[in-house]
This record gives sequence, C-alpha cells and structure tokens, in this order.
Amino acid sequence: MSTPAPKLKYLLFDVESIPDGALIAKTKYPDRNYSPEVAVAMFRQELLDETGKDFIPFTYHVPVALVIAKIREDFSLMEIVSLDEPLHRPEAITKNFWLGWEKYAHPTLVTFNGRGFDIPLMELSAFRFGISAPAWFNLYDRTYSQNRNRYNLDSHLDLHEVLTNFGSTWFRGGLNLAASLIKKPGKIDVQGDMVLELHRQGRLNEISEYCRCDVLDTYFVFLRLQVLMGRLDLPAEEQLIASTRKLLETEADKHLGYRSYLQAWENACPPAD
Repeated sequence: MSTPAPKLKYLLFDVESIPDGALIAKTKYPDRNYSPEVAVAMFRQELLDETGKDFIPFTYHVPVALVIAKIREDFSLMEIVSLDEPLHRPEAITKNFWLGWEKYAHPTLVTFNGRGFDIPLMELSAFRFGISAPAWFNLYDRTYSQNRNRYNLDSHLDLHEVLTNFGSTWFRGGLNLAASLIKKPGKIDVQGDMVLELHRQGRLNEISEYCRCDVLDTYFVFLRLQVLMGRLDLPAEEQLIASTRKLLETEADKHLGYRSYLQAWENACPPAD
C-alpha cells in the first residue's frame, strides 16, 4: 500500500494594501472637500509631523494583493497563489481568503508580524464587505481554543512573535533582516511605501509579484524556525529549499517576481570559488 501524500497544514500569506482615500476624506476631513489623493497626502503629513512616520494605520486600508503559499504538514511547498489575480479586487481578495481558510478545514495561518497588520486588516475587510467568518470569530469557545488567541499557535503562527518572544523584545530590521540572516534576498526592487503609487499607475501585477517575493522570504524564515524548534533538521531544510528553488526556476518565465528573487538570491549567496 502506498503512503498517502502529506496533507495541507499551513497557509502562509502576505498582504499588500493601500489607504482608502475616499474614506479618509469622509471621516477625517468631512468639511474640506478634499479629493482622495489630497486626503491621503494630508493624513500622511500629519502622521509624519506627529510621529516621524507617515504610514497610515491599517484601519484605513484595503487589500490590493494577497499571496498565499500552501504548505504541507511535512513543511514542503505545494503551490503559491495570488488571490483574484489579475483583477486584485479588495472585496474578492477578502472573500477568497476567508472562504479558502474554511475550504481547507482551518489550516494554520502563518505570517511575519501578521498579528499586528495582516490579520486585523483582513478581519476589518471582512467587516467592511459583510463577509462572514464564524469559525475564525469563535469568541464563545474557551479562551485557549479561540482562533484569535495570541498563544493559539495551531490557529496562527506569527514568526515575528516567535522571534520577539511574543512582544518581549523589538525585532529591529523586520522580515528583511530575518531573511538576510539566513542568506535569502530580503527586500529587492519594491518597498512597501511604493505600493500606493504603483496602484495609482495601474501596475497591479507588479504589486502582486512583489508580494510573492515577501511570501518566499517568509517561507524560508518559517523553515529555519522549524529547525530552531527541532521540528526539522538542516539537511531536510536544505532539501526543501532546493525544491523551492527548482519550482521558482520552472515558473520564472511566468513571474517577474521569481526572476528578480532568483537574481537577488545569487547576489545574497554567490557560489563558492
């Protein structure tokens, strides 16, 4: 009798989003008749003056790209998909995300700092669009079994939480640093603060491809943390990395992000002489 194939166990994902200028104009500047673009610029300047950072809080954002890596229980990569590609409509992205989590029988969500941004963004997007996610919002279950419980790692494994001992320290450098520590590309052509301008120019595919690169970095950090926790050994990790690299090479003709990632990977870890 053949051994059954490992089942899907994890949905590792990353979200790219933009501020909703019309919402900002309506709620923050109701008497000023600002256009969405002007409202965003005004809000960013206010934040910069107050905090030194101009990033608009997630409560004003909508998702414009969401890429998921489907991972088996043996930590191997099944496939990478970008939701609602090529249209990347916020409502469709949100619906597909929550319906997909239900479809696959509530696999563990994996993120890097998703507890602070990606998860609440997708929860609020479901609220905005009237999308039900009753199994996720199981607030009447025992505290330890609630999916939104910070310490329920079977529900959501936030790699940033692991690296900071659940917020006890500050992981300065973020995903870019974590990936660089293990000789993976980290940030390459596109930075998060460029997404809004790319979206205004209609370059939705570039945003999605950038998101794919972040997902790859997150996947490799995920693997190394499995090694750290003793759930995977280094030879097995190396085999999974090699398989993933082969997948990227196979699909590089279809994805600009994969070509950029492979090139940056070569630069981050050049062949030994």
